[in-house]
Amino acid sequence: MASQPPRVFLSAGEPSGDLHGGEVVRKLKATLPGIIIDALGGPRAAAAGARVLHPMERYTVLGFVEVLSKIPAHLKLLRLLEDQFRSGTYDLALLIDYPGFNVRLAEAARRHGVKVLYYIAPQLWAWRPERAKRLAGAVDRLAAVLPFEPVFFARHGIRAEYVGHPLLDRSPPPSHQAARQSLGIGAEERVLGLFPGSRPQETARLWAPFREASRRLLASDGCDRVVVAGTAEGSYPGSEGFLLHRGAPETVFAAADAALAKSGTTTLEAALADVPMVVAYRVHPLTSWLARRLITVPWISLVNLVAEAPVVEELTQRSVTPERLAEAVRPLLDPENPKTREQRAALCTVRERLGGGGAAARVAAMAAELIG
Repeated sequence: MASQPPRVFLSAGEPSGDLHGGEVVRKLKATLPGIIIDALGGPRAAAAGARVLHPMERYTVLGFVEVLSKIPAHLKLLRLLEDQFRSGTYDLALLIDYPGFNVRLAEAARRHGVKVLYYIAPQLWAWRPERAKRLAGAVDRLAAVLPFEPVFFARHGIRAEYVGHPLLDRSPPPSHQAARQSLGIGAEERVLGLFPGSRPQETARLWAPFREASRRLLASDGCDRVVVAGTAEGSYPGSEGFLLHRGAPETVFAAADAALAKSGTTTLEAALADVPMVVAYRVHPLTSWLARRLITVPWISLVNLVAEAPVVEELTQRSVTPERLAEAVRPLLDPENPKTREQRAALCTVRERLGGGGAAARVAAMAAELIG
């Protein structure tokens, strides 16, 4: 009898995971023709050839408090998938980020003998590292995307490999000149880029202070143009006079002299584009209260964590005011300012530490090895 094709369940519960998961799906299908990949995911995974049985839009949330409304849906999906692991439907669980759900899914898979590969590790080095013992009992391999992670996880008995960051696999961005031409921006204009986030909760909390800080800078001749990296569905009230770009954010990074950026992967994108930045972080007050008691690292931005130094200024919660934001980013709009030069030198170190691309191909190879 002919052998059955391998079957994988991919769990990517939010847009960034769907993006990176799509690349892995594409590489896996090239490595193992005939492989069947079912998914909790979105359009990127589907376009790459996965069967998206559980659309991620039903589950995506941000923050401790906000997740409460989605708990019933997550529990129902977890029970369904555990039944499928028990019945031998899948040979591998390939889990991407989304730790609140995916760690439990990993445990369910392991209970029934299904191999588990976790890509984009839970940030246990930031939040209660003692939980690494739980992860060690739930995964077979871990594909890390930050260079300092394998050492941390090895201390807790987890076989982790640095595969490179998936951002390094993106197509080359447009040049500074080409980006400005496409946006209709003059070569000598001082451009502030706004990156308030892709999730509605992020944008709702950051957009107003970002907008008002930008207006202060325009009124005081601190910059000449403001470009917003918006999403297709995002709402940006009061953006009159700004350039709202709903396409690829790489164009805005390429055109900008400096940026106001939400914390997260956006900070690494700015670092790769050599854009000086100020980082902002705002969540529900109860979420913030819990975070202050759980965080075990000195910074919130990935740029500072990779550099192991305070490369960029971080403003959080009540500090995220138009006045503070404008004051912090103003010197970065001048390429000759010592603060700009200093930050750009540090961003170069971050890029060196991130190394080269090839993350998706390495993850696909790890998956194929686990499938056997």
